[in-house]
Amino acid sequence: MIRRGRDLRGDVVLDADAVVVGTGAGGGMAMRELARAGLDVVALEAGGHHGPADFDQREESMLPMLFEEAGARTTHDRAIRVLQGRGVGGSTVHNTNLCKRTPPELLELWERRHGVSGCGPADLAPVFDEVERDLSVAEIAETLRNPNNRVLERGVRALGVRGGPLRHNRVGCRQSGFCELGCAYDAKQNSLKVLVPQALASGRATLLSDTRADRIEHDGDGVRGVRATACDARGAEVASVTVRARVVVLAASATGSAALAWRSALPDPHDRLGRGLHLHPGAAVAGVFDERIDGFAGIPQSYECTEWLDFAEASDRRVWITTVFAHPVGTAAAMPGFGAAHTALMRQYPHLAVLVAMVHDRSEGRVEIDAEGFPVLRYTLGLRDREQLATGLRGGARLLLAAGAREVVVPSATPLRVRCEADLDAIGPWLGEPHAMPLTAVHPMGGMCLGDDPHASVVASTGEHHQVRGLFALDASLFPTSIGVPPQLSIYAFARHLARHAVERARAR
Repeated sequence: MIRRGRDLRGDVVLDADAVVVGTGAGGGMAMRELARAGLDVVALEAGGHHGPADFDQREESMLPMLFEEAGARTTHDRAIRVLQGRGVGGSTVHNTNLCKRTPPELLELWERRHGVSGCGPADLAPVFDEVERDLSVAEIAETLRNPNNRVLERGVRALGVRGGPLRHNRVGCRQSGFCELGCAYDAKQNSLKVLVPQALASGRATLLSDTRADRIEHDGDGVRGVRATACDARGAEVASVTVRARVVVLAASATGSAALAWRSALPDPHDRLGRGLHLHPGAAVAGVFDERIDGFAGIPQSYECTEWLDFAEASDRRVWITTVFAHPVGTAAAMPGFGAAHTALMRQYPHLAVLVAMVHDRSEGRVEIDAEGFPVLRYTLGLRDREQLATGLRGGARLLLAAGAREVVVPSATPLRVRCEADLDAIGPWLGEPHAMPLTAVHPMGGMCLGDDPHASVVASTGEHHQVRGLFALDASLFPTSIGVPPQLSIYAFARHLARHAVERARAR
């Protein structure tokens, strides 16, 4: 049953075996697994419950509906835009369906360096198999690659570098190109379409949308439940909600889970809460072609370049390159310049092919909260990562030129135009400095890191908080490092793998 918080009034008190905060990849999976195990589950979602009929494919309405802070969330210095989902289904509603497994090299590194146990490649391989089967993950056929992705493929082949096709969780896709604004055709096999309905079908789950978790109730040793506030469509408070439960699962994202932990004054004897924030930040380069590309149409992100990405611990190749494209408003906001210069760039819109270079970042930030309890993301890209960003931007420019672009535009504050190899020298680490060019992060990770040593992590390898029994984190906040790839499949898999420990705790208590 889904109940809209905006329709509640007064004081609402619910009893359950477990309460799940957030309904994205981690929350949706946890909700389903707990309910299937026979537990009574209440899920709380701060955003609304929206479906295909609501996704009108217009930026001005979809950004406020589907994104935290209407898509305007940033790091503390406003240097990096951080896009995160809000609503039933979380970021799985607006993402591009891209599915990549956690690299085994990183799972081994987490065992070796971060004290994570029971989550190695052999432990997770069957879990990934199950999740990919559940969500219909499959490679995008060559015939379905749009011109933007074919440009990247041409560049990869022309340069003789590493690259290949990508896998998505989509069935019945109409190739409209509006994935990041919600699928009006209901083709995404995600938390909203698959996991939440399966949890509700068990008869053991209740979901409250429009209901913001304010505080985890605990006695410093174990959890008692969650206090929350239901809000109307304009954000005005209309009801207070208390869910009494033996287990609390945090799945509110790498930023939301840590912020709720801060608001709840959880024990943090070793000052680890919020630390280890990674953003996997990226920047775009645009190639101008004589032929029309119309990169806004068709399936996005169906091809990748991995030439500059190596997951070895000491590697100096830490950049993943794939395609990216924005609809007109997003493109206009990212393009530099004003007046006639900006207009000239936008007139080339149908002829642009755009690549993004994302840094598998070593830089670590911290999630904190402001005086009102909202997340503050303290994060600055370090020199080594700025160098990696420059490497990725040069690589992207080379790929576009090799694919036939007559010029490549780097949308820095003063635009760089690359027409030949010699022009690449202007692309340097300075572009990663705050406000030198638009940087965007869509994959925040860390903040409640996993590991068996309470001096170095927030939650144990089971996902349970080191100091507070019955409190679990089952989202991207778990990851001890950046994973260098889109995290949705990893979040699904870790939530499925670790949910059994939450079931055991609920039954034990």
